[in-house]
Amino acid sequence: MLSTQNYTSLPDKETLQRICRSIAALEAIVSPEWEYRYYSYDSNWGAGEEVFEMNDGEGDQMLVLFRPEGCVINGYADGLDEPEKEPLTKGLPAAFHEFIFGEPVNSIGTTFCLWTNDQGQWQTGELTTDEDGSAEMLPILDGDPQTYVAWAQEYYEPETLPDKGISVEAVRQVYAGETLTRELVLAITKHVPDWDQLQQDLTEIQYPYSFD
Repeated sequence: MLSTQNYTSLPDKETLQRICRSIAALEAIVSPEWEYRYYSYDSNWGAGEEVFEMNDGEGDQMLVLFRPEGCVINGYADGLDEPEKEPLTKGLPAAFHEFIFGEPVNSIGTTFCLWTNDQGQWQTGELTTDEDGSAEMLPILDGDPQTYVAWAQEYYEPETLPDKGISVEAVRQVYAGETLTRELVLAITKHVPDWDQLQQDLTEIQYPYSFD
């Protein structure tokens, strides 16, 4: 299982970014009201910057920043002791300093942090504990459609999902970046209350769709 103790199998930046967009697109389908989404994606975070966010609404939060130089992940698990940030971010490339030491990350807090180095390899700073929340937050990024399906079917009310559950094959197609059609969407959720809103959400995520 992915965690700061076992992170070498994290996807490379480009693959991870595709996965994050896909998860956000799935969330836009399953959870039409943006404020209730567990996962979201901001393709206009800043100049040359895009951010994937996990927010459970109860204090746990993870932000994944994508820049031309690479990627950095900040996680905060509510209720855990927050370690000193300097050793936790030892070796952090300068390109990520403004994000990790600025807002909103500074106010959110940091219990774990990982980033890609100049060679695109994942690394972290000095770890003082394996109880940092990463084992709960990082696994969704493993690229396995079944991971999302299992999570969503436990998290969301059954009546909002298709009678046979979310189609793993449909999620696999989304993870592959295939264009969303009405048929594919309805293999993921039982009902879409506002197709126009879904189109707007997908445009903001920069996920392809064709509902004609």
